[in-house]
Amino acid sequence: MQGIRESVVAGQFYPASPSRLKSELSELLDITSNLEKYPTARGIISPHAGYFYSGKTAAYAFNAISEIDFSTVVVISPSHYEYFNGSCIFDGDAFETPLGNIPINKTLSNLLTEKSGNIFKGHSGHRREHGVEVILPFLQVIRKDFSLIPIVMGDQNDRNINELANALRSIDSKDIIYIASSDLSHFYSRKAADKLDSVIENDISNFDDFSLWLDIISGKTEACGYGPILSVIKTLKGDTDTKSEVLYRTDSGEASGDISRVVGYLSSVFYE
Repeated sequence: MQGIRESVVAGQFYPASPSRLKSELSELLDITSNLEKYPTARGIISPHAGYFYSGKTAAYAFNAISEIDFSTVVVISPSHYEYFNGSCIFDGDAFETPLGNIPINKTLSNLLTEKSGNIFKGHSGHRREHGVEVILPFLQVIRKDFSLIPIVMGDQNDRNINELANALRSIDSKDIIYIASSDLSHFYSRKAADKLDSVIENDISNFDDFSLWLDIISGKTEACGYGPILSVIKTLKGDTDTKSEVLYRTDSGEASGDISRVVGYLSSVFYE
């Protein structure tokens, strides 16, 4: 298989050993298993920090979709290391993790790039990005066979958000699960972070993309992946029956014990 995007954060954000990785994922999924399953789920929000910090929060989201028979996963991450305009779909055959290679859905990827000049195939944002990669081992544990559309959004402006959502709606089907990869506020005290993060929690709970956008641009809340979050909400907004539920919210201090400078984390599910 040609054009494999190799793991770049294995051994840093999560274990590089397949056996250790499976063991850690199983433990995280076990301790969050007393959660209602969502057989009509269409998407989730998951954090993308190291598993030590945000793995438990992420596990709530993946448990919620663990009984869904999906065939394709769209993962949308912000770009942490490269600036570019638009949304880049990895131009290759597969994404690698220690648990194996996940094939890229080239047919649907090509259809997306036909919808907007701001959606393109390439390597922009993918070279060092962890926001897609840390999501994938969870998926490989809960679902054995699926294809992937890995998207990194550069500039998270309203045009790029709306054009990606419009393109995703054009390929939408019940076989697709959408995942917005995002952490919340960064490096505030726990008290200050809670104030900021409670705002986006409320917007997500209300499935309210308009309020979320206004709260982001006004500085009332923060999320490094607000563009991916808004893109998924807008993609699913056309279905009037879609609901949202925040499953868990915390911060890095829960794991580290340091509440002086925390990063906020949230998981949620979108379902019919």
